[in-house]
Amino acid sequence: MAIPGTIPADLPAQTRAEPAFAASGRRVFAVEVRGLEAVAARLDGAFSDACARILAARGRVVCTGMGKSGHVARKIAATLASTGTPAFYMHPGEAGHGDLGMVTDADIVLAVSYSGESDEILMLLPVLKRQGNGLLAMTGRPGSTLAREADVHLDTSVPAEACPLHLAPTASTTAAMAMGDALAVALLEARGFTADDFARSHPAGALGRRLLLHIGDVMHTGDDVPRVRGDASLGEALLEMSRKRLGVTAVVDDAGRLLGLFTDGDLRRTLGDRSIDVHATPIVGVMTRDPVTIGSDALAVEAARLMETRKINALLVLDADRHVVGALNVHDLLRARVV
Repeated sequence: MAIPGTIPADLPAQTRAEPAFAASGRRVFAVEVRGLEAVAARLDGAFSDACARILAARGRVVCTGMGKSGHVARKIAATLASTGTPAFYMHPGEAGHGDLGMVTDADIVLAVSYSGESDEILMLLPVLKRQGNGLLAMTGRPGSTLAREADVHLDTSVPAEACPLHLAPTASTTAAMAMGDALAVALLEARGFTADDFARSHPAGALGRRLLLHIGDVMHTGDDVPRVRGDASLGEALLEMSRKRLGVTAVVDDAGRLLGLFTDGDLRRTLGDRSIDVHATPIVGVMTRDPVTIGSDALAVEAARLMETRKINALLVLDADRHVVGALNVHDLLRARVV
């Protein structure tokens, strides 16, 4: 019998190793958290100077780095670009063979290298200096060549790597990534960047659809809008609903202004009264007066929220003078992937 709290010796080796895996994983998190805390404690005037220089730059932020630092630089460039700071990644090796032509004298360069001695980056410095580009360096060695040559140095040194061999970049790349995020967020706040701005740079994503798509983009208009006059019969309203297939019809006056709404739900309630004659009953007698409506300039996500809150499946769209200008139902929102 196994002693409580111990691992039975007859378990498969993989199963017996699982607690050691978890302990190793927790150690990595602890090492990387200490690294982040160390870097955060050193944020000072250099960080503010870097932000100010990026804001003042007439061009873009050119992020560059080799190896794992290159992956970090690529991610920083993507984060900056998506949060209002024009940026792109340049491979330093390819830069020395022609890609440096992408850099204009209005750009500012952010070079990432933990050692600060990456040959591929150092060889670019004379050209960048001659062209007049500002240089921001992100290294783990303040005394390195790159740090000394930079206009601003951001110290991302960490007490230790999470790799027990102290070889694979782990805590250091996490710290550099966090520094890039800190730059992006500080710049975002300084620019007054909003959720709408973010959506405009992410039009294909879910957030873009939620923040950019308006009612006018998804509603039915013109002859596709179901509507009957106030003097129509219930039967005429049912025929209009059947033709337009939205499950509703608007009831309007001679000028096209809304008088009321008749829905599938109204139909079920009306047919519960066996004395109803669909051909003789006027629609104004069974319609819903003062129904829930929405404006065409509202966001589509507002329509989805309204439908969910009011437990309805369709909405009429009105202009400022209460003319019916459109209609939509939940299926339209589903097709637009708003819900």
